[in-house]
Amino acid sequence: MKMSKLNIGVIGCGSIAKYRHLPEYKHNDQVVIAAVCDINEDRVNEVAEQYGVKAYTNYEELLANPDIDVVSVCTPNYLHAPISIAALQSGKHVLCEKPMATSREEAVQMINAAKLAGKKLMIAHNQRFVPSHQKARKLIESGELGKIYSFRTAFGHGGPEGWSADGKESWFFKKEEAFIGAMGDLGVHKTDLMRYILGEEFVEVGAFIETSAKQYANVDDTAVCVLKTESGIIGTLAASWSYVAREDNSTIIYGENAILRIEDDPNYSLIIQYKNGEVVKYELGGIQTNDAGGQNSTQVINKFVASIVEDTEPAIPGEEGMKSLQVILAALESSETKQIVKL
Repeated sequence: MKMSKLNIGVIGCGSIAKYRHLPEYKHNDQVVIAAVCDINEDRVNEVAEQYGVKAYTNYEELLANPDIDVVSVCTPNYLHAPISIAALQSGKHVLCEKPMATSREEAVQMINAAKLAGKKLMIAHNQRFVPSHQKARKLIESGELGKIYSFRTAFGHGGPEGWSADGKESWFFKKEEAFIGAMGDLGVHKTDLMRYILGEEFVEVGAFIETSAKQYANVDDTAVCVLKTESGIIGTLAASWSYVAREDNSTIIYGENAILRIEDDPNYSLIIQYKNGEVVKYELGGIQTNDAGGQNSTQVINKFVASIVEDTEPAIPGEEGMKSLQVILAALESSETKQIVKL
């Protein structure tokens, strides 16, 4: 028996929906985009026309539509939890953008709502699906690098005003809507990535979180954190909207047998430098960029859809999203209290 296609509703029609969710759903043959929602009427009408679907300006009306099976939550951060919870309670599967929530309490409520409804909840942490990151995880897991000593990872660019639908007026810069700046936008990607690559949880966090570059923002734009895992691997994580030239999305891992350079070289996505002088270079294809649209898939949509169709655990369930969120919450606390925070 052939399964009928899943009807998708996308809530929030800003850049992440425009460059990621909508084109990637369009390229997935197991779903149909059925509705879009945004409080900006011009924006939602334009997107609805482009995809030939129904437009809503009120997410509750979209959720009341029994024909919608699945929703993507692509709204400002402060709405992630309330909309996701409402969607789950109305019987929809939910793919939520990161950071999943603005507090641990909200994250727990989302996870519980998914359990109660018997629906899938996945958080859109796309760095796990980058080929070089998957390869790095396998190399570390296999013992190829020996004991891991330390790491440094960074995610920085010139800031959301370059690509956000509203430029400098964007919700990204407003604390009451974003809750957290570069640390939530980019830092949470890297906390999730390092947990994934190292296969360990972080137990201690220290951080300096500043607003250095964006005078019009009341959220952080530059953050540097020191992190320690359960086995004692220590490293730094930098998240920034103040890198004015090329984007940095690199990770370097220092092990007993070799150094692993990930997304650090423009030509090779993964380079292993062994202590005996041998160097191995991999061309695994770069990290997806917003310019490439749905053709250059992040795999987030495909993995999410597969978990619904095959009724399996989503690749990044709410519990995983919450663990990555907790690291940035601890970083905020550390910056405010000037103390190392234990997780």
